[in-house]
Amino acid sequence: MSAVYLYVNSLLYAIFAVWCSLAPQSTARSLGLSALTSGGRSEYLVIYGGLQAGLAIAFAFFARHVDLRIVGVHFAIALYLPIVLYRVFTIVSDGPVGPLTLATAGLEVFLLIAALGLNWAQR
Repeated sequence: MSAVYLYVNSLLYAIFAVWCSLAPQSTARSLGLSALTSGGRSEYLVIYGGLQAGLAIAFAFFARHVDLRIVGVHFAIALYLPIVLYRVFTIVSDGPVGPLTLATAGLEVFLLIAALGLNWAQR
């Protein structure tokens, strides 16, 4: 079950990396970033393209190696816990956000809960 979870994470990050890399202006707007300067476009592509591609590779690596799957689950918890905490804080403090941001938040919460469940089940 951990392998499936880790491969799903890998696939999701790969899809988002490609999507954000191929359409940075429209995905940025959908996430609430109104305009990307040259520096902003560079930063957006590095984080939403490069970092997400790196996360896709890491999750695939963890999924592929049986002895590292629990490490991959722990990595997911370490990744998603602060993301979810920051996401909840910003949604509450900054007010209404767009549908893509809410969908992303829901996915992040689901992935955190799934990782916590897998971690608990493997104890």
